[in-house]
Amino acid sequence: MPSTSSRRLFLQRCALLILTLAAAVGTATAGDAPATDASRRDGYRYFEIGDLTATRPGATEAGLMLVGGGDWPYDAFRWMIEKAGHGRIVILRASGTVEAQDEFFKDIGGITAAQTLVFDDRRAASDPEVLRIVREADGIFLAGGDQSNYVRFWKGTPLNEALDAHVRAGKPIGGTSAGLAILGAFAYGAMDGGSIVSPTAMTDPAGSEVTLVDDFLHMPYLQNVITDSHFGERDRLGRLIAFVARLSVEQKRTDLAGIGIDEYTALCIDAGGIARVHSGDGGHVWLVRPQRQADVFAAGKPLTFRDVPVIGLDTGSTLRFPDFSVEHPAFERRIDVVNGVLGDAARTASLESTP
Repeated sequence: MPSTSSRRLFLQRCALLILTLAAAVGTATAGDAPATDASRRDGYRYFEIGDLTATRPGATEAGLMLVGGGDWPYDAFRWMIEKAGHGRIVILRASGTVEAQDEFFKDIGGITAAQTLVFDDRRAASDPEVLRIVREADGIFLAGGDQSNYVRFWKGTPLNEALDAHVRAGKPIGGTSAGLAILGAFAYGAMDGGSIVSPTAMTDPAGSEVTLVDDFLHMPYLQNVITDSHFGERDRLGRLIAFVARLSVEQKRTDLAGIGIDEYTALCIDAGGIARVHSGDGGHVWLVRPQRQADVFAAGKPLTFRDVPVIGLDTGSTLRFPDFSVEHPAFERRIDVVNGVLGDAARTASLESTP
């Protein structure tokens, strides 16, 4: 029969084994549970990088950076960072996470910090913390994605007012792709869930698929402009002409202009309204400014718009607002749209000037 000491040792070992197994089960259960998302807030997600308490090194200056999408032309972003006094950049978006803030802070550099707000609900555009972050930003960047989300989440909200106030305070703002699309006084909102192509827009420019938005953001020098992105790469000249034609009728104005920007290309507009092109691969900025209404524009009918002036700008060009005068254009064309189809001259212009 085992001694009392032997039985005690046996029971101690059993107890230790039980405790070890319990700890292992607890660890496995905790590992199987979903991790808490530390970025989650009410209606948005939040990310940051850098030193949020650092003093901004320089003074801020007004500036608009219009980027066509795709890879970033870093010279344009350095221009915007300088306008932001090398301080804190706030990125607003409705998809993705830290891609843009990492590129600003790690790849380009020269800023104290970057913060990202990723919206998934309109209520976030009234959140006091969101508004504080935007109000204290030295520069604001609107990322790419789906511009219909920006319209739904931001238009007519306190955030909308805060973005306008940021610009009035003489601080820079920029946008790429969807972020570019909403910077003009008029925007293609893509509110039907699609992205209209040029043939469809020209076939029925008065149709329901041409979802144009106004009275959203109010940027200096863009009061009579509609902007478009991914321009040459996605053959968007036809749709921009259709947008301008429709706006001219709806707004009863002939002073409207369309600005299309190629990928890897940016148009940077300074406080005095002088704009220059930055491009990483020879891309262009396209200026469409007919100064009259279309020859044929009616519901259910294809567009006819003859002799539309189109001016291309490259890195050697200068565009001056508000009169849209161009120095050293890369090309100049007169474009015909007849019965919803771009004429031969238009197709030639597109082929000659698209990378």
